[in-house]
Amino acid sequence: MYSERSSTFAGAVVWEKTAAGGDGVILPDGCMDLIWMNDDVVVAGPDSRPYLARARPGDYLVGLRCAPGTLPALLGTPAEALANARVPLADVLYDDDTARLLSSIAEHGDPATQLEKFAARRRLVARPDRRIAVTVSLLARQCPVREVADRVGMSERQLHRLCRREFGYGPKVLARILRLQRARELVGSMSAAEAASLAGFADQAHLIRESNELTGRSFGRLVTSS
Repeated sequence: MYSERSSTFAGAVVWEKTAAGGDGVILPDGCMDLIWMNDDVVVAGPDSRPYLARARPGDYLVGLRCAPGTLPALLGTPAEALANARVPLADVLYDDDTARLLSSIAEHGDPATQLEKFAARRRLVARPDRRIAVTVSLLARQCPVREVADRVGMSERQLHRLCRREFGYGPKVLARILRLQRARELVGSMSAAEAASLAGFADQAHLIRESNELTGRSFGRLVTSS
């Protein structure tokens, strides 16, 4: 069983899942998650390739999926240090916030709300880089890297460093992931060829190649599994 809803924490989604057990594949989406599972909270770093997740039958998981570039500032940790990994929150933070979060979940029994409150509290003291949202927006529209760098007032090398710190990989990889995500969203209301064109692919064959390279599965399979 899986469900999700918009979060009270801006730009995030709350999801809940009761695992059927066995292996599951998490596909790249540019996001990072805070996940409550087995009475602990872990940070799911940004994936650049399919991530194999294992769960026992009946395991209950609650996650806060944050938009690209959101969590690194809240956690004070560069995204590239967490890329393609799942790390206990206590190993990322060097304060008492993890213990307080786990205590609040134990006391109130509402992991979703407590994760949202935790993120909101961390944002009050974080100093997010205003260039991050602009970078994501431009890359999602498939703007060339040189243009993105000019628009945010950086050199291409500086932009690459910013992206690795905030997203876990360079701007070209993030643009590819966002483009594939856009095609997945569009294909529900149009053909794959139309979705490929609107998402910014050269053609449907380009979309199919990218799907295989980024997720290890065909676009058709990707759509039916979403």
